[in-house]
Amino acid sequence: MEPAKAEWELLGRTSLPGVRESVSCARHQVRQWLGNGHPAVNDVVLATSELVTNAVTHSGCGRDDFIGLVLARRDGLLRVEVNDPGALDFEPEVREDPEAENGRGLLIIRELAEEWGTRAHGPGVGRTVWCVIRFAPRLVTQVRHEATAAP
Repeated sequence: MEPAKAEWELLGRTSLPGVRESVSCARHQVRQWLGNGHPAVNDVVLATSELVTNAVTHSGCGRDDFIGLVLARRDGLLRVEVNDPGALDFEPEVREDPEAENGRGLLIIRELAEEWGTRAHGPGVGRTVWCVIRFAPRLVTQVRHEATAAP
């Protein structure tokens, strides 16, 4: 039987206005929560920037709406969650067009993250887009085989 996974430890939570200026605020906030010396700070800041940019750009939010940002850690992993009002006619998707001038935020997330996904909360309630970034190497369990000598 596998051991139970530890709970996510909350490192920070904030709400930001649904405006472009919130992207730089989100990056700054994540740097404060992690500290500049954290081994994954640059990846997490980039992921946060992409997720908040997507929320501001595609969720239909405005100055009177808020975007939630959550950062948590567990077992060598960091989880970034961005909650937005959600647009009824837009679902987050990875755009694979190498010639596109924009719209590659989730492609970047897919490359940085161990896993990512979305969770709809219902019409008018919003959506969460999240990703998990590894900052510690995986623990490798070694099985040691001992040779048994025949008597």
